Parts: sequence; C-alpha cells; structure tokens
Amino acid sequence: MQIEQLTYRDGDLPLRGTLAREEGEAVFRPGVLIVHAARGLDPETKRRAEMIARLGYVALAVDLYGNGFLAESMEEARKWMDPLRDNPGKLRARIQAGLEALVAQAGVDRNRIAAIGYCLGGTTVLELARSGADIGGVVSFHGGLKTKAPAESGLVRAKILVLTGAEDPVIPPAEVAAFEDEMRRAGTDWQVTLYGGAKHGFTQPKGANYQEAADRRSWEAMRTFFQEIFGEAGRD
Repeated sequence: MQIEQLTYRDGDLPLRGTLAREEGEAVFRPGVLIVHAARGLDPETKRRAEMIARLGYVALAVDLYGNGFLAESMEEARKWMDPLRDNPGKLRARIQAGLEALVAQAGVDRNRIAAIGYCLGGTTVLELARSGADIGGVVSFHGGLKTKAPAESGLVRAKILVLTGAEDPVIPPAEVAAFEDEMRRAGTDWQVTLYGGAKHGFTQPKGANYQEAADRRSWEAMRTFFQEIFGEAGRD
C-alpha cells in the first residue's frame, strides 16, 4: 500500500489530503474521493481511504477545512463546518479542488471517478453531484440531504446513492422525502436505502450510534454501486 500526503489548493488555501493506492502494475484505475465528517480529516476517514484502495481504486481522502485541520470537539467543528455547509457555492468549489487534484494523479482513469462521504462529507458529495460534475457517481453515508441550491433538471450527471439510518433524528423522514422529490424533479439516477434501527453516524466505530450490521451492509451497497459504474477495477 502506498500512502502519502497530497497538498493541493482551493485558491490561496492549502489543503492537505491523504492519497492511497495499492502497489502493483501500472494500470489506469478508477479514482474515489473520500470526504470526512464534521471534525475534519481524521484517522477513520484515512482508514476508509485505505479500504477503498484495497478494492483496486486510487483513493484521495480530502481536506475540506485547510491545512489538515482537525477539530477537538463538535463545538469547535461547527465553527468550521457551518460556513461551508451553509454556502453551497463555497462547498462545491472546495470539493471540486479535491476532484481536480485526484484526476491529476498518475494512473487515475479520469473517466471513472466517484466520491463518497460521511455526515458532512455525505452532504458534500451530494453538492458535487448537484453541481453537474462529470463523474460516475456519489455515495452519501448518513449525510445531510438539504441544500440551498437544489439540483437543476438535466444538470446532474452522476448516479446518486444515499445510505441513511431509518432512526436518524438529524436526517428525519421529511428530509428524506424532500430529497427524493428534488431528485425526481431533476430527473436524476438516484437510490435511497434506509437501515432499520440505525441512527446518525452508524458507520463510525468509535461513535455512540455505531451499528455493525448497517455499516457492513452500506459498505457492500457501495461496492455493488461501484461495480455498476466502474466495471472491474484496475482494467481499461
């Protein structure tokens, strides 16, 4: 496994992501962005990047806040998260910088790109899809579904997979229903999967709401989704 820090920029702001890929023959592989939750680019997000790389993809765990900032508490994280989450244009530009950094890497097949995200990261990849980014698909794990800039009809190119907890008070049924209506109006290729008994952050092993079954099932759902949009990893 090759793991390295990758510094890229959004304007004047330096962003410090983590790039992971399997060692081996020089073939073009699909690329996957992994977007962290509210606290920043933490060890769990980097672990997911390594897991993605082991599937045969080139993975970039992005930095949304700049300089690799990692909040020590949720109270501190909100000071960084809210200005991004509440400004879709700014959030889309920040993740677009990560996308450009990923496709610029040697060995990445720019025609086979996806993005996944957790909590804030899930919100972020949905904004990337709404922006019309030319990528194969996005996967949101317990991410917020609301936006101030709804998808426009005919603009969204990416297929969309939303994986969310049926008992998540942060993303209640009304928010899920509104998202589904938005996707229908925009004519997107979308799926929503609900996990019974799962609450917010169900994939986070150290979190209070971790649910092993929903974590495992949602990961398998992502893998199936990738097989649909990519075909076999590591092959032209």
